[in-house]
Amino acid sequence: MEDDLEAAAYLSKAFREAGIVLDHASDGESGLFLATENSYDVLVIDRMLPRRDGLSLISELRRRNIHTPVLILSALGQVDDRVTGLRAGGDDYLPKPYAFSELLARVEVLGRRKGTPEQDMVYRVGDLELDRLSHTVKRAGKEILLQPREFRLLEYLMKNAGQVVTRTMLLENVWDYHFDPQTNVIDVHVSRLRSKIEKDFDQPLLRTVRGAGYMMKDEAAG
Repeated sequence: MEDDLEAAAYLSKAFREAGIVLDHASDGESGLFLATENSYDVLVIDRMLPRRDGLSLISELRRRNIHTPVLILSALGQVDDRVTGLRAGGDDYLPKPYAFSELLARVEVLGRRKGTPEQDMVYRVGDLELDRLSHTVKRAGKEILLQPREFRLLEYLMKNAGQVVTRTMLLENVWDYHFDPQTNVIDVHVSRLRSKIEKDFDQPLLRTVRGAGYMMKDEAAG
C-alpha cells in the first residue's frame, strides 16, 4: 500500500520481475478492503497513507483477527518510530530510503514465517530470548540489561540467526549509516554485547566469521 504512484509503479514492476504476484492500494481504506477480502502472504504498508494512516490500518487488521505479516515502510526511522510501528502490530519496519534488494529479502523472510503473532514478537537462539514488545532479554531465565543500541544490535542479529550478518548490514540497519564511518564502533558494541550475553554461560552464541561478519547460532543445536 503506497500512495506515491510513481514509487508504487516502480515497486510493482520490480516485485513482478522477482516473480511476486501483488495487488496495489493507494490509500488506507482501499488497503483495508483488499486485506480483509483477500488472503495474502505479506502486506507492505506505507506508514503515511491518505484516508487511513498505515498504523491505524494495521491496528484495525489485528483487531479483526487478521494476522498476515506486515512490513512497514516509512520515512520516520528513529527507534521510537520503529517501536511504535511494531507495537501497532507490524512485524518488520524498513525506513526510507532503502534498497529494493533489502525490501525483497524482508518480504521473502516474512512470507516464510509460520506460527502465531506472539511467536513473531519473540526471537530465540538457544536459551537466549529477546522480547521485542517488552524490550527484555533473558538467557536461561536470567534477565540481561542492555543499552538501546545493544538491544537493537542483538535484535538484528537474532532476527537473522544462522546467517552471516555483514558490517555493512549492521551499519545500515542498526546505526542507520549508509556509508562506512571508518571507526571501530561495530567491534566495540559487538564486544560489549558478547560479554553480556555470554558471560557466566558455557555455550557461545555470537561468533565472528572471519572476513565476513557475525553470526548468531546455537552450535549445540547443530
